[in-house]
Amino acid sequence: MRTELVSEPGDPGRPNEDFASVALPASGQGGAVVVLDGVTPPRGGTGCLHSVPWYTARLGGALTELTVSLPDVPLTEVLSRAITRTAEAHERTCDLSHPRTPQATVAVARWGAETVEYLVLSDSALLLRSPDGVVTAVLDDRLSRLPAASLATDAIVDSTVRNKEGGFFTAAADPAVAARAVTGAVPRGRAQVLAALTDGAARWVERFGEGDWEDCLRFVGKEGARALVNRVRELERADERERVHLGRGKTHDDATVVYVELP
Repeated sequence: MRTELVSEPGDPGRPNEDFASVALPASGQGGAVVVLDGVTPPRGGTGCLHSVPWYTARLGGALTELTVSLPDVPLTEVLSRAITRTAEAHERTCDLSHPRTPQATVAVARWGAETVEYLVLSDSALLLRSPDGVVTAVLDDRLSRLPAASLATDAIVDSTVRNKEGGFFTAAADPAVAARAVTGAVPRGRAQVLAALTDGAARWVERFGEGDWEDCLRFVGKEGARALVNRVRELERADERERVHLGRGKTHDDATVVYVELP
């Protein structure tokens, strides 16, 4: 079995807000990948005493533990329980109803003897490759389908589309959001390779057009997860002045890649 995990902050002077884990239970039966991308808040308050890295560490730790310790519980319920546990850790000190309470995107894959299950919430990506080479990209594309006007300012986003019907959803403090995730399962024999990427790494496809998702998974398999992040950084630096591809986005975003070749 081959696994690779690379996670790099967009700015070395700021904490990495991503979380990533690969869990292989001691029983030797199956395993799991968990990737979170913490949502950087705008300037101003969030109603919370805690940082985004605190939140992603708490939620990611709970999600990893519950994903492998409760193999018969659906991933939506696992995420719901992890959100509840994390909310309970700071509900007495923080305003969890604030639209910018710490939150994250989620990508989870869990495999056993019979199936590979998956869950994606917001704009992280999960890639699955079958033995015949077909790559399936599991994406929650609600954010990308919103009209530009609804994303014009942070205030508009928070009041009209963030964690709202007709908008997009992230894991914050409401466990009910787990039911909004993109979920599914494939037979174990139909998933030979998988990879989870935060949007900072997925820029290779989504912003810079270096290839499609099949090309991306092939690149990581051949060159490695570190090579993908390094290439994204090269492309970001090349576009820093003209901003043809980056637009108003961050020049460098936290970038995480987890790659697994299943046994």
